[in-house]
Amino acid sequence: MATITREDFQNDRQGRTFADVLGFSDQPFDSLIDFFADEDRQRRMEEAEIHHDRPALAGVVRELEAQREIDDFLTTADPRHAKRFRQAVGVLVRLIMEARGWTKTGRKGSLGVRTSSDPQGHAGGTSHNTGGLAFWFLRAERYQPESGLPFPTAKERCLAIEKTQQVES
Repeated sequence: MATITREDFQNDRQGRTFADVLGFSDQPFDSLIDFFADEDRQRRMEEAEIHHDRPALAGVVRELEAQREIDDFLTTADPRHAKRFRQAVGVLVRLIMEARGWTKTGRKGSLGVRTSSDPQGHAGGTSHNTGGLAFWFLRAERYQPESGLPFPTAKERCLAIEKTQQVES
């Protein structure tokens, strides 16, 4: 299990840019660290990537959003503070995934769908989704194991079949 502390976060080159999130007592950052310091959740994050071809955060996002302190904050916070908090979640996920031997792919995966009538997703001052997997999170980074995925993706299999068919014809 990867254990990321507040100090680990602050010492990270990207994490240190979130001093505002760490500094405000109204933001439940310590609850966030406690939430992710769980072997089963970290395993589900990996399984989201390996077995479901979804961002790591997809494996735990509904449970994360169901945490009362986190949901209360995202519901009532100033939209800029809520956005910064959600971005800090992404940094924390990256630190955990890297500690477990994964690297960023440079791609993002969808977690939700914003309302089409308001491209910013603002309703009552907060940004949330109207559909998809998550209520508060729109996209999340994708990861791959440093040793490579144990199974080919559907896209990789499709390309291999097409290549075989081209050779045969």
